[in-house]
Amino acid sequence: MGKYAKEDAKAYAKEHMTGIWAAALNPFADDLSLDEAGLRRNIRHWIDDLGIAGLFIAGKQGEFFSMSIEERKRNFEIAVDECNGQAGVIVSVSDQNFDVVRELAQHAQDCGADYVVVHAPVLSFVHDRGEVLYQYYKSLCDRLDIGIAMWSHPDSGYLMQPEECARIAKLPNIVAIKYSVPRDMYVRLSHMVGDKIQVSTSAEDEWLDNIEELGWKLYLCSSPPYHLQTKSDQRMREYTELAFAGKFAEARVVRDSLEPVREAMRTSRPADKPQAFGKYWQELLGQCGGHVRPPMLELTDREKAIIDEAFAQCGLRL
Repeated sequence: MGKYAKEDAKAYAKEHMTGIWAAALNPFADDLSLDEAGLRRNIRHWIDDLGIAGLFIAGKQGEFFSMSIEERKRNFEIAVDECNGQAGVIVSVSDQNFDVVRELAQHAQDCGADYVVVHAPVLSFVHDRGEVLYQYYKSLCDRLDIGIAMWSHPDSGYLMQPEECARIAKLPNIVAIKYSVPRDMYVRLSHMVGDKIQVSTSAEDEWLDNIEELGWKLYLCSSPPYHLQTKSDQRMREYTELAFAGKFAEARVVRDSLEPVREAMRTSRPADKPQAFGKYWQELLGQCGGHVRPPMLELTDREKAIIDEAFAQCGLRL
């Protein structure tokens, strides 16, 4: 038995899956192996220094698509061990092969992860997707006790519709959705099922508005929690806590003060190198960045120089 029974998964997540959760980039060493020690150092910084409430492990940020099944399992184990109950752990078991999804999800459940996230499958030539998606998630729910978060994003070739998500949300251990869609879609879904599961999106610049207007309690999740913050400059955490306390005017002032940092990242990030950029920005912040794996590309010296200049002027306090 895990931390909760299947029938209690929704209630457990509503109580415990709250606050700021960050999607971890995976540092790869010179030989492109997973830098386990570097990952552990980052996790300690994220928890001890930044107070991040939970970590999203082995997702797209973490380049799961370049990792073997055994590496992904090891990635889960490191996060669970290092977090040690001090922060929540949700792991991506996403894959186009259903047996791989099931194997990874079972391992996540067995090794002590709090939840798993499963992105919507690629459905080539399928234009009426509602029943296919429902049966896909139902098959996982039938086989697992761990809480499952849906994940819909344009990379699947389509977006799960709010009505489709709402039907799936009735399954007993569906606890959340990372809904990377236009705002009108996640607003609609939040009104439909926000009292049953956690609805969230990764857009940090929309987070405060979603706390105020939709009553959201969960930021799930991308890299801003450790890219916009340092041990001595935790404005994302500050404006979140102000918003949770209902002090929205004060929260907006703090949120808006981070706009130079957001702009520095937007203007210096190469469009074709998101992970390499994120890792280099981590290094500038004193975290372990490391290499990317193929098919992702490394930064050039010229690109690093542009990022260096933007970082120096962004106003983050180290």
